[in-house]
Formats: sequence, structure tokens, C-alpha cells
Amino acid sequence: MNIGYEAKRVFHNKTGLGNYSRDLVRILATYYPENHYFLYNPKKNKETLFNTNLDNVFEKLPSTPFHKKFYNLWRQKGIINDLKTDKIDVFHGLSGEIPTGLKNKNIKSVVTIHDLIFMRYPHLYSFFDRKIHFYKFKKSAKQTDLVIAISEQTKADIITYLKISADKIKVVYQGCQDVFKQNYSLEEKKEVALKYNLPQEFILNVGTIEERKNALTIVKAIKNIDTKLVLIGKQTDYSDKIKTYIKENNLEEKVIFLQGLSSKELAITYQLATVFVYPSIFEGFGIPIIEALFSKTPVITTNSGVFPEAGGPNSVYVNPDNVEDLKVQIEKLLGNESLRNEIASKGFEFVQKFNDEVIASEIMQCYKSLF
Repeated sequence: MNIGYEAKRVFHNKTGLGNYSRDLVRILATYYPENHYFLYNPKKNKETLFNTNLDNVFEKLPSTPFHKKFYNLWRQKGIINDLKTDKIDVFHGLSGEIPTGLKNKNIKSVVTIHDLIFMRYPHLYSFFDRKIHFYKFKKSAKQTDLVIAISEQTKADIITYLKISADKIKVVYQGCQDVFKQNYSLEEKKEVALKYNLPQEFILNVGTIEERKNALTIVKAIKNIDTKLVLIGKQTDYSDKIKTYIKENNLEEKVIFLQGLSSKELAITYQLATVFVYPSIFEGFGIPIIEALFSKTPVITTNSGVFPEAGGPNSVYVNPDNVEDLKVQIEKLLGNESLRNEIASKGFEFVQKFNDEVIASEIMQCYKSLF
């Protein structure tokens, strides 16, 4: 089978959507080497985010001078001629988009939709962005042969907001990068702890530091707890709000802001953490939870939405708006090592359902179901 991918984010996005795209191609090429995987990249990237060093993976760029210059037009429509030339059987839009004209060329299609946060929380997006996102997602979901949702929560939102039939949607969970599944030596851990001045015991939160992620609630919860919080992620205006609270309450010594860690350094930091706390208001899935579970670090997260899907039956769940609730659960875990170990062990068992082999098999079944 020849499988094509809308690969803009494979080559140009370092975080969530890029990681999903790269991991999916990697595991499919590994577990199903008999197929050929074509990555349609609109423009060359100076930075190497994905090495196409597998014999069955090929990077494809616009083939004409016009489309090299107007690469967005190529992504939307011009790509169709290249797909026919390459004899593509299935085209997979990895982040909510597919080009126009696939059905006319008898090319089967799949699109992954990660979340519809812009519909649930419109105030977090500009009017223009909301309209563009909705148009793209609605069009792709209607035109494609199969929609992949990354969670039951996202499936429900696709049905509600995009008015797509449940029969057309298949839930296939995300996994996480292999680097989070490795065991690291004491020496490697010491090196990272020293480099970033990490304390012996600390609470960890990972993700863009924005309002929806709700990190201020963690800061408030640890105000009177003898521990430290490490926040890893890109900072936004919301970070200033957190820093103002920290300054007003003399918490400068208790909160550490970090960003720019390599994937390996981040994975080691997960393993060094005492507890991972993720009181996000809403996510399409919540990859950091999976990363923490693979790292054998106990998780405290939100008690509604997608979070119980990602965290499993043994993680600790709280009301994300209730500071006292979070405080109590943090104190409970910090004060009970055997409970932390039990939660971490059972969480590690649960997270195996998000392993590469399982995800690869489910995605391949989606492709085969089209024929």
C-alpha cells in the first residue's frame, strides 16, 4: 500500500501536533514495513526534525516552480497530481486538513482531528482564527472517508459541533515519544538535575503556560506546602499573572520556570519528579499525562472531560477550580511514598494500551477498512 501524509507539521512543528505526526509515521513504518509512506512537505526546513532514514519513508516536496513558490496552494489542491503520480492509495491528513479533490481521483482519505477547543472556549481564540479552524475542520470531516478522533471526548465534540455521524468516526488514542519510555542512569539524572538546579523533591507540570492549562491553581495549592513546583513550557501572558501572584505571596523560592529542554532532558525530569500535577481545564487528550505514566510518576489531574481516559483508574482526580481539593491530594501523595509507588505502578500497567504496537495496529485497520 502507498500511504501519503499531509506532513507540514512533521517537518516544521516541534511540539504536540508535530510529535503526533512524527511518531505515527515512525511506528507505522516500523511495524508495517511492507508499505510505502510518502510525506508531503510544502517547503524545505533548515532544521531537521524528522530523519527519513527508513527505506520505506520518502519526503516529497512541490514539484513545480509555481507550487514551490505558492506552497499553500499546493497543500490545498495542487498536491493531488503528485498523489496520482506516486500512486497513493490512502491520504492521511494528520492535523485536521485534507486537500480538495481526493474523491475525484479515487484516493481514499483519513483525517485526524485532535480537538475542537476553539468551539468549546471561543474566548481563547480570535474571531478570524475560529472561523478558519471551523471551516477547515468541517470541510475535511465532511469530505474524508474516515475521521480519526484522538479520544472519546473529541469524538463527542466532532458529533456535536461538526455534525458528523458517529459511524464515520473512529477513536484511536495517541501515544508518546519513545524517549519517555526509556530507563535512564543515575548519572544521567544527576546531570539533568544539576543543569537545571532541580530540587530533591518537586511537583512537575508540563505544557504551554496558558490560562487553559490552569497552572496558577497549582501555585496557589502549594502556597503552604513544603515543596517546590517546576513549570516546563512556553510562557505566555498568563505566565505574568502567575509571576505576579508568586511575587505578592513571596513564593519566588518555590516555583521554577523552565523551557527549551531537549526531549531526553524532559523525559529524565519526569522521572525525577515526585508527583505530576495537570489540572488543565480542557484538552483533546493530554499527552503529558501519558508521558508521566510511562515515566512511573504518579499523576494528579482533572476529574472530568478526557482526563480519566488518559489517566486511567488509578490516577488521582480533582476539581480543577478547587484549590483546597488539589492541596489535599498533593499533601496526601507527598506524605505517602508507598501510595505514590502503588499509583505509579498501576498507572504504568494502564498506559501500555497507548504503546506503539497497539496504535500502529489500530491505524492500519482504519486504512484497510476503506477498501
